[in-house]
Amino acid sequence: MEFLQGGRENKIVRVANTVRRPAGPWTASVHALLGHVRAVGFTAVPQPVGFTEDGQEIVTFLEGDVCNYPLSAAAKSEEALISAAQLLRAYHEATVTFIEQNLEQFNWQLPAQSPIEVICHGDFAPYNVVLNGNQAVGIIDFDTAHPGPRMWDLAYALYRWVPFHNPQNPDGLRDIEAQLARARRFCAAYGFPVDQRHRLVEIMIVRLQTLLRHMQTEAQKGNETFMAHLAEGHHLIYLADIEYLRAKRPYLQTGLQH
Repeated sequence: MEFLQGGRENKIVRVANTVRRPAGPWTASVHALLGHVRAVGFTAVPQPVGFTEDGQEIVTFLEGDVCNYPLSAAAKSEEALISAAQLLRAYHEATVTFIEQNLEQFNWQLPAQSPIEVICHGDFAPYNVVLNGNQAVGIIDFDTAHPGPRMWDLAYALYRWVPFHNPQNPDGLRDIEAQLARARRFCAAYGFPVDQRHRLVEIMIVRLQTLLRHMQTEAQKGNETFMAHLAEGHHLIYLADIEYLRAKRPYLQTGLQH
């Protein structure tokens, strides 16, 4: 038995070639999603196995490296940036047929966003992507999956992978031109239209505001993870990032379309 990295310390455990994780009301829907995308040929996600007697979910283990902050050189590499964007696009394409069915039968942790084009991963960040060397080869932790537009997922992925952090925040790039260059390469690798990229800046801001509200709501409900995040000042980092994106919004919007 091996404890794995994750947002829930000592609650994600590897047993042989499987992973045991805390389940939620949304887990059965996530398993249906994982089963579907694997069935249509996208196998870079865990295979759902079932549940333990005490209610934990069981999924297969994806071989490779997962990096939390501070990011490794591999996670910050050009190869990881490009392959992560391509992986996200391939995942989104695999979910298109999933949303053709009646989505009302499913339960998700986060509310659906309109228009529904794909099933968003909801947290496509380096700590949820498996690397083989510098190549992104797998996606894990689908707890925040929910229906929505591609841009909703893509904007948050840009925020995490560029990263579009306030330069004064941890892991922030000091150069806005470097941020824009990485963002353009990510969008190009995903295949996102140039004339639509300016919209991603505002969506990043709204996405972070939504994240902050979710953190605060969950903390008020007694969620220990989010209570700890607030106590550690995570919300202050997001607030600084929102302030930065707002201040630089016109410049970023123009720069993304070059």
